Amino acid sequence: MSAATTDFTAPAGTLPVTVLMVDDQAMVGEAVRRMLADQPEIKFHFCADPTKAMQMAAEVHPTVILQDLVMPEVDGLQLVKFFRANAATRDVPMIVLSSREEPETKYKAFQLGANDYMVKLPDKLEVVARIRYHSQAYITRCERNAAFEALRASQEALKAELNEAERYMRSLFPAPMDDASLTADWTYIACTSLGGDSFGYYWLDPDHFAVYVLDVCGHGVGAALLSVSAMNVLRAQSLPQVDFKNPASVLAGLNEAFDMEKQNDMYFTIWYGVYNRVTRELSYASGGHPPAALLASGSTGAPNLLNTPNVIIGAMPGLPFHAGYVKVSPGDKLYVFSDGVYEVNYAAREGMMTVEEFAAGLAESAPSATRKVEDMVAFVRRAQGRENFDDDFSLVELRFK
Repeated sequence: MSAATTDFTAPAGTLPVTVLMVDDQAMVGEAVRRMLADQPEIKFHFCADPTKAMQMAAEVHPTVILQDLVMPEVDGLQLVKFFRANAATRDVPMIVLSSREEPETKYKAFQLGANDYMVKLPDKLEVVARIRYHSQAYITRCERNAAFEALRASQEALKAELNEAERYMRSLFPAPMDDASLTADWTYIACTSLGGDSFGYYWLDPDHFAVYVLDVCGHGVGAALLSVSAMNVLRAQSLPQVDFKNPASVLAGLNEAFDMEKQNDMYFTIWYGVYNRVTRELSYASGGHPPAALLASGSTGAPNLLNTPNVIIGAMPGLPFHAGYVKVSPGDKLYVFSDGVYEVNYAAREGMMTVEEFAAGLAESAPSATRKVEDMVAFVRRAQGRENFDDDFSLVELRFK
């Protein structure tokens, strides 16, 4: 007999109490069968040939095994070892039977994996009680394992769907660009499989270039759906009576279109800017969003933080929104980001990074051959002392020519 693995899985929730008795003495098997005769919910199977015990276990799916320790062809302790080496019977409760109370034999049986020990033949009440006790424990374990496996499969399926949704979201983000007027680059790291941040940039016409970053409250499917909806509205320029070259008009239109009372009480913040390449003027408006940072060409000082005191999008329809304006020189760099890039706790000291401290990091030179947006990811990771982020990390960089 070998300890080859024979795997089987009885369906959870339908396991009956099933006894497999392995004993070379037919009279012992008959005695136990009679003990269980008035227990119709207990199925009894007898195996007189220990060399066929493994095969029979695979056929009947026992919830408890009664096994003699003294048999002519197979050592009982060795058979216990075989049952425990087989994946299909590894966890099935085993009650070993012996004709004597032998502490050393008990010790070896328990050491090899037996769950109980009886001197044969005990009283019927004891036999039935032990069978029920061990079977119920095993059935409960099987049902728990089946529930865990179903949960794991469900989580795997959900994870696959979320990953597919995240790939779709990423497909909506613009590619890095380099044209006669400016270059654009970005980095995005979602803190969960699906985030609430999104961003975009594009030419509205030959002279006006729009850029934005928005951040929906929360994370997961709901946040992503609202984020994609807002992104598509901006890309299609489909807000009625909105001048998309006017940031204040855009935020007012978004505020009307995405009333949080109609969006499951979800809102978002946004920074939206428009660059006029002819006048070199950048107009911008922010709705509850962190400021953008404008870094003057060649400067190592603190960037100019561009912010307007407007409310979050969706909070209260009908409110007016205000814009700001700034001149841009060749070589200037604009950084637009979500609050997830700087709202991190320092590992080496108390407190959370401020937007001013993050902006100071933007003024530092990146190592050679390193994109500045990726350098800022490393900058924040060093500050918090770990790789993963608690919020989405979205950072867009424009370099004006």
